[in-house]
Amino acid sequence: MPLSDAIPAILVLADGTTYRGWSFGATKTTIGEVVFNTGMTGYQEVLTDPSYCGQIVLFTYPELGNTGVNPEDEESNRPQVRGAIARNICHRPSNWRSTQSLPNYLKQHEIPGIYGIDTRALTRKIRMFGAMNGGISTNILDEAELLEQVQASPNMKGLNLVREVTTSDIYEWSEPTNSVWEYNDVSGVNSGEIFTVVALDFGVKRNILRRLASYGCRVIVVPANTPPEEILKYNPDGIFLSNGPGDPAAVSEGIETTKVLLGAQKPMFGICLGHQIIGHALGAETFKLKFGHRGLNQPAGLQQRVEITSQNHSFAIEPDSLPKAVMEVSHFNLNDGTIAGVRHKSLPIFSVQYHPEASPGPHDADYLFEQFVQQMRLSR
Repeated sequence: MPLSDAIPAILVLADGTTYRGWSFGATKTTIGEVVFNTGMTGYQEVLTDPSYCGQIVLFTYPELGNTGVNPEDEESNRPQVRGAIARNICHRPSNWRSTQSLPNYLKQHEIPGIYGIDTRALTRKIRMFGAMNGGISTNILDEAELLEQVQASPNMKGLNLVREVTTSDIYEWSEPTNSVWEYNDVSGVNSGEIFTVVALDFGVKRNILRRLASYGCRVIVVPANTPPEEILKYNPDGIFLSNGPGDPAAVSEGIETTKVLLGAQKPMFGICLGHQIIGHALGAETFKLKFGHRGLNQPAGLQQRVEITSQNHSFAIEPDSLPKAVMEVSHFNLNDGTIAGVRHKSLPIFSVQYHPEASPGPHDADYLFEQFVQQMRLSR
């Protein structure tokens, strides 16, 4: 698209910093927490990840949209971000799987974006001063007027966004990872046994459900506010707590439900927000990171083992609050030393702060799904 046809857009941060660029996607005003993702691939998976609900995502990789979008790569049924920020945008994608350009895709779903700004400078600013609210607009080009709206919007800390992304209906998921994309030999684990797993949907990604199905699980997905008595009526072999957006401390229903489910002593596996909720249910607390972890190359491990992981979160478990009598750390984030995984000392319960299905991304942590299945087999 020639710049002569481009629509002006503005990005204003809560501290008054202003960036002027051009619009892609929908032409409107949006406000959310501005965060950055360092992945070089997988922009469609990022945009459709429910964990990004309430946020405007800045992509540090300078070229966005080159491969277009397609229905197979969506992690949910629509983009979940409030907005997108890029250096350069491709309006004519070139890829055999592409069915639509990224700008048209975002326009279809009423998601605005801004491109043509200095994304390096913006990333450095967020790293220095922390993630903050911002607004993108094509119809409010006066920075003072947009700043007023940005400063009046609520901060991420204290927000329960799960209700915006959780399923409204109970459903069963049976689709495994497509054989074309299967990267592990699951035949040794999936021996024909069927394990019933109830997944609490705090904003679950489709590829997490596919990995569970690939490892022989019958997955029943339930809304985040499902009472524990209803969950246990399925007599599940295991309970899965999904990823999701917002402040984990604000997801009070999920925490209380998990406390009750712990009493059933069934195998339990938590990812991302589910990891934090398990922490809260066992007595730990969480805190907000300065700018969070978002990307495909976060090293996590303990002692001599290192995994390259895909991460997307704003909060982490407070180490000093961890009830050491019942919980132990299984993984640290090796960039900043924050807790990246925990496990119960006596019960088959464990969780990680990252996304082990990593679609796309590193597959180092896929063994965690196998570990969950093995625990369910032993518990039988």
